[in-house]
Amino acid sequence: QVQLVESGGGLVRPGDSLRLSCAASGGTFTTLTFGWFRQGPGKEREFVATIDWQDRTIFYSDSVKGRFTISRDNANNTVYLQMNSLKPEDTAVYYCAARRATFSCSLVPEYKYWGQGTQVTVSS
Repeated sequence: QVQLVESGGGLVRPGDSLRLSCAASGGTFTTLTFGWFRQGPGKEREFVATIDWQDRTIFYSDSVKGRFTISRDNANNTVYLQMNSLKPEDTAVYYCAARRATFSCSLVPEYKYWGQGTQVTVSS
């Protein structure tokens, strides 16, 4: 059973940056593909970014492309989401998710393992 714990959320102003972390345990980290998703107030959970097990396939939603960067540190079993130029519309609970697959995926139902989420609020 894979456990995921997110951290790094908080309250920031528009234009600020945050780095979210997702610490994974209970599985072989290098066999997992990861995704970041978010859920804003009154909205459905949506895809943000994904990275495959070998860092070969990375892609982002159009809304964050060019501002967010997903990365992974296999030595520390951690996945990161660097968020720059934050906007009020980025306000949401951000979730880390993992799946046992070799290719990236943007679909919520394809991920079996989920963290508890971390709140990101962007407000002036």
